[in-house]
Amino acid sequence: MAAEDLYELGLAKRKKVLGAQHVERSLEAASDFTRDVQELVTEYCWGAVWTRDGLDDRTRSMLNLAMLTALNRGHELGVHVRGAITNGVTEQEIKEVLMQTAIYCGVPAALESFRIAESTLSELRAADD
Repeated sequence: MAAEDLYELGLAKRKKVLGAQHVERSLEAASDFTRDVQELVTEYCWGAVWTRDGLDDRTRSMLNLAMLTALNRGHELGVHVRGAITNGVTEQEIKEVLMQTAIYCGVPAALESFRIAESTLSELRAADD
């Protein structure tokens, strides 16, 4: 598949999971220095991987929560908590994913992820009210 096609597929998937406003803000905020990495993420992460058959978006979201906890990537974790909710992952399932990470990734990493997830979920609930 051509790079342009993967980029367009990735852009659509990224907007579906993370929300069009978030993605548009990220792309608009890209500087000359960061534009290439934004395009790379959109084309390869979202276009080449997230659009593959084999795993549904819900499963991919839960995997991302676990991996981002393991890597201690809090900013990205908050973004992907929102994406997980969009993809149908329940708050209880998010909690269970993070409980699993406490054992396999370490309690400090899981505690930080719980704090970020709780804050993000609270923001989402407040926006729904």
